[in-house]
Amino acid sequence: MDARIVNDSRRRQYARHRLDEFATRCKRGGLAVTPQRLTIIEALLASIDHPRAEEIYAAVRELHPHISLATVHRTLETLCRVGEARKVTVLHDSARYDGNLTPHQHVVCIECRRVRDIEIAQMAELLGANPALKGFETLGWSLEIQALCASCSRIGKKRPATVRGSVRESRQTGVRSSSPD
Repeated sequence: MDARIVNDSRRRQYARHRLDEFATRCKRGGLAVTPQRLTIIEALLASIDHPRAEEIYAAVRELHPHISLATVHRTLETLCRVGEARKVTVLHDSARYDGNLTPHQHVVCIECRRVRDIEIAQMAELLGANPALKGFETLGWSLEIQALCASCSRIGKKRPATVRGSVRESRQTGVRSSSPD
């Protein structure tokens, strides 16, 4: 199975394409195109790390100093509702947002929470031919690969034990435990 991390140049090209068509899609869907919405989608598409609303808010305030965090939250939720963004909640953490609407999965560092897009070319074929899905119409899927990024690995972070690929971390106790799916 062929898998690859989406590189920065490809992500920038995708972002330019999405921004070029954003206003047209919004107008077609009956959504007003405001300077704040444009700046929020630009900040979302410029990020490679699936930002939280607070991170987008910080970026947007540079151009719109009077915008509120509540406005950013509402706009992100609106963009998700109309199909212009996706909400990604990794490792049971707070909501993060993704402007990449092409089919892809995520690889997440379990230490620093860095999220990167990964494309697995044969994923659609794998799911489409899976007899376990008989009787279901596949509408989409989400795959989160839990890993340790190169930076965290270099500074000697410990790797948790895994059982059948599932790693769970208790946020209350800070203790990691592995459990079967």
